[in-house]
Amino acid sequence: MWSQHWRSDFETAAEQSFDVLVIGGGITGAGVALEAARAGLRVALIEQNDFASGTSSWSSKLVHGGLRYLASGDWRLTRESVQERQRLMHDLPGLVSPLDFMLPVYAHDKPGRWALYAALGVYDLMAHKRYSHYMKPAAFCSHMPYLNSDGLRGGFVYRDALTDDVRLTLRVLIEARAHGALAANYVRADELLFEADTVVGARVSDRETGQCFDIRAGVVVNATGPWSDRLRAQVDGPAQLRPLRGSHFVFPFHVLPVARAITLFHPTDRRPLFAIPWQGATVFGTTDLDHDQSMDEAPRMSAAESDYLIEAARHYFPGRDIKAADALSSFAGVRPIVRGAPGASASEESRESAIEREKGLITVTGGKLTTFRVTANDVLEQVGVALGRRFVRNEKAPIIHGVQGGEHARGAVRHGPEFVQMASRPDDDTRLGTTDYRWRELRYALAHEAVVHLDDLLLRRTRAGLLLAEGGLAELPALESLVRDTLGWDATRWNTEVERYLAHWQQVHAPA
Repeated sequence: MWSQHWRSDFETAAEQSFDVLVIGGGITGAGVALEAARAGLRVALIEQNDFASGTSSWSSKLVHGGLRYLASGDWRLTRESVQERQRLMHDLPGLVSPLDFMLPVYAHDKPGRWALYAALGVYDLMAHKRYSHYMKPAAFCSHMPYLNSDGLRGGFVYRDALTDDVRLTLRVLIEARAHGALAANYVRADELLFEADTVVGARVSDRETGQCFDIRAGVVVNATGPWSDRLRAQVDGPAQLRPLRGSHFVFPFHVLPVARAITLFHPTDRRPLFAIPWQGATVFGTTDLDHDQSMDEAPRMSAAESDYLIEAARHYFPGRDIKAADALSSFAGVRPIVRGAPGASASEESRESAIEREKGLITVTGGKLTTFRVTANDVLEQVGVALGRRFVRNEKAPIIHGVQGGEHARGAVRHGPEFVQMASRPDDDTRLGTTDYRWRELRYALAHEAVVHLDDLLLRRTRAGLLLAEGGLAELPALESLVRDTLGWDATRWNTEVERYLAHWQQVHAPA
């Protein structure tokens, strides 16, 4: 785990030479770091902001095969995704959890009942397990009583999985560190280092201390997601990304009460949408459009996206009178999609990953949260080519080892084995507001999970900032002593952090 002195420990990287330097601390970079470290390589990973603060914070929270990829004929990606979903549910119980989806069928819908029956049969076949079944209208409505029943002909139930995307990324990083990898947040790659026109590392800067130093490595992996074209330009690589934004609302459960997840199609353009029960609330989204905001600013939901989602929510749940102002929060993420054929719509673009090796820089873009392990092994093969070594693919190896059952299994899976060994305190089970986060988790995150700023704690180590009204404003007084005592902040630093966090929340996560 990261001790409170992890930053000074990491600065010793300037005195070492690594086999692999991974730039980017999202799920792709974390996966690469894990597989490279597990293969016995010396690995360092840096992230210019907080871990998982980019795309890996703001997904739909799904580990899924992607039914719509079947419709577009991408059978290979669907099969790969379904198989990875099964493996992750097995490897990370309590972090990647089975989730049943309702899929209503309305009169005159296309695809219709029998086409969906066939598609779901193939979906189950890929998982080697029968999950889906059909429900008649009365039975379907009993599970989804607020759903628009006008023209409803029944519907299907099928299975995918749910996760906390940030916690998944952190858990992969924790495992990478257990295999010897170094990882640091708030360390930026300012420029690549070259020898004889070959990348041999990067000049980096610690954004908290201002210190600059060089990290040298045999191979540098560019896993910066939507920002990857910027780094790739330093090796004269042509731009290849089409950044696409997906936005979501987080509603209180009483506003949008769905006991099961449901897949819907927008009444205007038939794009798939999801309403997902998540940590006591309901996530509703997503959009899929070209990201026209600055990549130097955190993405946020636009007014047009808000209107688009509310139109769909009101259409499918007409009795709920849902408004944007009812939401607890909103969030948006940018998908690093590789640009396809000219004229393709955002939803038609492939979610396949792409790997380029240029002058010692390996760039990985595209891909899905679900298939991060496959992507990481693809990158490791290219690392092996660059280093003149061959690695055996270990996609079937479990993400983590030695997790026992019982009451502490959830903590070990989510945080690592040290969490279970943490000394107990009387306030361990105290909740943060109405969330399920306990004081024990907060204290552990502050002491051991590289928290640098208040938003790291409230938006990523926990998701309380999305689940509590006004970003958890009412809970900040109760948090003050815990945060200050653990991180050594004085009153001035605390007040500065609160101001910074609330301004960020208002700009990025307040319901549009």
